[in-house]
Amino acid sequence: VQLQASGGGLVQAGGSLRLSCAASGGTFGNYGAAWFRQAPGKEREFVSVIRASGGSTHYADSVKGRFTMSRDRARNTVYLQMNNLKPEDTAVYYCAAGRVISSSLRYVGAYDYWGQGTQVTVSS
Repeated sequence: VQLQASGGGLVQAGGSLRLSCAASGGTFGNYGAAWFRQAPGKEREFVSVIRASGGSTHYADSVKGRFTMSRDRARNTVYLQMNNLKPEDTAVYYCAAGRVISSSLRYVGAYDYWGQGTQVTVSS
């Protein structure tokens, strides 16, 4: 599976962005998909995940209520709608996919496939 992330950019605090992650080359619909982010000098951290079956979503506490993840199975694409962005949301955002189990949804190592990352910069 190849993943292509897009949609990042520069936005003022309080603004919105929508990230997209398009998949090709495999049965993307059978995989859980997630967004992680990595700020300069920090470790990559979990942002959100959408499960393969049922489509339930889970979010990091830091983005809960502001970010919404969704999946379009017909387009083999997942999205991350980010509202009320804050300067601390500034990071490179990566999409990931894999056959993850419930106890591993938030762990970088649980995912087999990664996109190239897209930069999100939020100015104050």
